[in-house]
Amino acid sequence: MAFAFDVDMPDQPAWPDSPELLPPAQMPKRGKFGSERGRIALWHSLAHIEFVAIDLALDMAGRFGGQLSEEEGREFVSDFLDVAADEAMHFALLARKLESLGSSYGALPAHGGLWQAAHETRNDIAARLAVVPMVLEARGLDVTPATLERVKAAGDEHGAKILARILDDEIRHVGFGTKHFLRAAERDGKIPEIMWKSLVRAHFRGPIKPPFNDSARLAAGLSREFYEDVAN
Repeated sequence: MAFAFDVDMPDQPAWPDSPELLPPAQMPKRGKFGSERGRIALWHSLAHIEFVAIDLALDMAGRFGGQLSEEEGREFVSDFLDVAADEAMHFALLARKLESLGSSYGALPAHGGLWQAAHETRNDIAARLAVVPMVLEARGLDVTPATLERVKAAGDEHGAKILARILDDEIRHVGFGTKHFLRAAERDGKIPEIMWKSLVRAHFRGPIKPPFNDSARLAAGLSREFYEDVAN
């Protein structure tokens, strides 16, 4: 018997009235990193990413867990509930960071397109795994180290510790996604790397571009054979 759920997942979560969600092209400039405005904008942007990541993980568990066998479904749901708990902890850390700077989550506009990948892949478990953990979260592995170094260079050791914790957890999250994607490819009798490239080209609208954090990606099971020749 499948690991079934009582209700269907909504197409979009219920979100608070703030922050105002804007198209990417309408997002205001953050300002220089060293300025107060720039620091607040950075931490607000990161907090919004983690806020949406909570819903992405919960939607993954609730939408797709019932499509698998009971044993696989329980592991799948357990993995992504773990991810949701991590993302909630990350959001709490970042929200408190904003408060320490005299701001709060919702005080600034936020990127309105982060749920687009979830909506685009709502009917395909393999596509969701390919795009959300293995593209979006993997991109976090690429960009977080440089942000961490900028924060540390500015003398913000507390902020650097938050980012280091997030980076460590995100390696595990990408690992969960990669593990379950490999199982999906095996069920479908397909070569994982070829299947991933096809799904990403069909369902992901943004660029996949270097530099790549190859060591962190490999630690998550995501080898260069997946992404090297789709970079643009």
